[in-house]
Amino acid sequence: MDKLHFLTAGIPSNAKDYTNAFDKLDEMNLDGLEVEFVHGVRYSEKTRDAILSRNNKIITHHGPYYINLNAKEEDKIEASIKRVLDTARAGNDLGAYSITYHAAFYLGKSEEELLKTMIERHRVITETLQAENINIWIRPETTGKKSQWGTLDEIIELSKHFSQVLPCIDFAHIHARENGKFNTYDEFCGILEKLGNELGEIALNNLHGHVAGIEYSDKGEKKHLIFEESDFNYKDLLKAMKKFDIKGALVCESPNIEVDTKILKDYWESL
Repeated sequence: MDKLHFLTAGIPSNAKDYTNAFDKLDEMNLDGLEVEFVHGVRYSEKTRDAILSRNNKIITHHGPYYINLNAKEEDKIEASIKRVLDTARAGNDLGAYSITYHAAFYLGKSEEELLKTMIERHRVITETLQAENINIWIRPETTGKKSQWGTLDEIIELSKHFSQVLPCIDFAHIHARENGKFNTYDEFCGILEKLGNELGEIALNNLHGHVAGIEYSDKGEKKHLIFEESDFNYKDLLKAMKKFDIKGALVCESPNIEVDTKILKDYWESL
């Protein structure tokens, strides 16, 4: 990546479908979008043609919500692995920069025990993709609920075992999971410093991030909000990202996706 790109989570609300989504992004001077495979990895030839004709726009993929690589039932584990693989295969087909997904729930396992499970599951995923000559970033996302596996430390530790795996850092999720912490310039710098120290410059030069306004409780994330209705400090986040010269894709998941994405990009360019 040559710079930080600003993406909407899904097609803009003023777009009919993918056939004019990228024109709408052009009109707003936005850089691309995250294809949301939240209910399954499927798309029509018409959608494929529209995405492939997007010119210089960046795309990422979000995998289905039904992924749980720590499910108790073997068939659900196999189905979850397949959903990650199918998301990556779609990314390969459509020229995506990166894919992300919510990886697992604890379901009574300790952090140490579940990390071993995540390593095993991701070894299956990465070896399958390598056998298929699919080279795309695989990104478990930092999660917003305390019942979900996916703290920044957990995903960094997982990433150390694989050349194809890096974190997708959802800054709003981290803020919500920690009940309001990680919302200042220094705290954001700490996240980025940890990412660089633990995983190297490649992680700072190839970021896949999520951001949104967010409502939370002591149990973590409740729902996404627009920035105006949230306490999320996106300005200090962008100042920290500017300091670390972050490159990659930052996806805005606010309910008014193109409005808040535009707010982010305009503020970034003002710094």
